[in-house]
Amino acid sequence: MYHICHITTVHSPFDTRIFLKECRSLVEAGYRVTLIAPHTHNGTVQGVRILALPSVRGRIRRMLFGIPRAYMLARELKADLYHFHDPELILAGLALRTGGSRVIYDIHEDVPRALLSRKSRTGVRFFKRILSVMVEVLENHAARWFTACIAVTPHIANRFRGIQSNTFIVNNYPILNELNPKGRTQWSERQNAVAYVGVIAMTRGLKEMVRAMHLLPDTLHARLKLVGNFSPASSRWEVEGMAGWDTVDEMGFLARQDVRDVLDKVRIGLVLFHPLSNHTEAQPNKLFEYMSAGIPVIASDFPRWRQLIEEEGCGIVVDPLDPHAIARAIEYLLTHDEEAEEMGRKGQRAIEQRYDWLTESKKLTSIYRSVLTDT
Repeated sequence: MYHICHITTVHSPFDTRIFLKECRSLVEAGYRVTLIAPHTHNGTVQGVRILALPSVRGRIRRMLFGIPRAYMLARELKADLYHFHDPELILAGLALRTGGSRVIYDIHEDVPRALLSRKSRTGVRFFKRILSVMVEVLENHAARWFTACIAVTPHIANRFRGIQSNTFIVNNYPILNELNPKGRTQWSERQNAVAYVGVIAMTRGLKEMVRAMHLLPDTLHARLKLVGNFSPASSRWEVEGMAGWDTVDEMGFLARQDVRDVLDKVRIGLVLFHPLSNHTEAQPNKLFEYMSAGIPVIASDFPRWRQLIEEEGCGIVVDPLDPHAIARAIEYLLTHDEEAEEMGRKGQRAIEQRYDWLTESKKLTSIYRSVLTDT
């Protein structure tokens, strides 16, 4: 039985859940799997052995304290294959590769472009341009040495395929029926509410969502359910005094069954990322989760997102920087029940037929078989 080790130093519960999903699929495929990740204690979860790292916030502190610990734990395991998920682990991955281990780099974000897309002061922007170049050079050099690379979008995969021939795409699609309860709430019994699930940030449309809620007719009595943590925490202070904040229900970070319960009561899912370079080519998991839950989506009008949503007929795309456009879309779906419910059904069918995790997990195990048997 091959021993696989997944490694991450992230502290986000959303990200840790994604890694556990991958690890559980590998256990089901017959692999012995260890996950090295921030956690409260060592243990076993659904067949996945967890070696706990201290939860350290801040990239610099993680690099000083988390990464050396993660590398030492990984090296002691002597696993058949190491699969790491964070660019800050590149040097640890190279050290494992130099020692003769098979190593896969899983790329979740186009980090060089992400660094440039974040708003900052002039002096900081200059520093970020330098850092962006350094990260890209490091990633490109390291990718040549790794056994394989896995990307979550075609855009990221295309960047690495010219460097590493063993580059594959594994989409982060939802687990079928995970967010679709057997006794679903009837559409007529649902609240006049919209939901956003994920990291709550300005660049993910926080201000625009709150402003749009204020622009809705009072007669709708609409509510905005925010599920997740604010990033940074100070972003909450910037919006709590805005008109529209009185319509917000702060849910905090929720377990999966509680997320399912929230989505089972609302009528719309929002994914209104700003048009930044690392957003426009992304495939946000929340978009597919809303579809899986059977609710229509209101999403940013990016070409890739527009194509998917229009082809599947599962929602409406809008300018994510225009609260008036967002409000019009929300009002339309809250006042056209039959059309909204049909959009939700179409999205759910698309997940069942094309966008479920089972298909992607088979891709992942196929990649592993290829890498592990290639001598």
